[in-house]
Amino acid sequence: MQLKPYRHKTQYYETDTMKIVHHSNYVRWMEEARCDFLEQIGLGYDVMERAGILSPVLSVACEYKSMTRFPDTVLIFLRMTSYTGVRFEFEYEIRDEKTNALRTVCRSSHCFIDENGKPLSIKRKFPAWDELFCRYAESHR
Repeated sequence: MQLKPYRHKTQYYETDTMKIVHHSNYVRWMEEARCDFLEQIGLGYDVMERAGILSPVLSVACEYKSMTRFPDTVLIFLRMTSYTGVRFEFEYEIRDEKTNALRTVCRSSHCFIDENGKPLSIKRKFPAWDELFCRYAESHR
């Protein structure tokens, strides 16, 4: 399964007084890339939420390697590094589109819960979706 990287054009309001992208924006970009990933595999958050599945963020970590400035465009390469049917993790590489310079390396972990906040096993409740996640996770390890 070949997925396209997520493309983000830096906005002026994302910069700080040093004229670089404020560090907090990278977390937003990670979410944009996750939404794009889920849409590319046919399981957007809207599809999951209609089925009663929520997916909160459990943790986020970023290492800032070089600065992104306005009006740079970055490509966000995302890969699922683990998937258990209940929990999953992603790694992200954020690179300058023109130079391929590494800007940031990030990680995030998530889980699936129902609308009452109880952990949910995709493996048991949605086996076809589980197969899709497993196939993607296996092909990108």
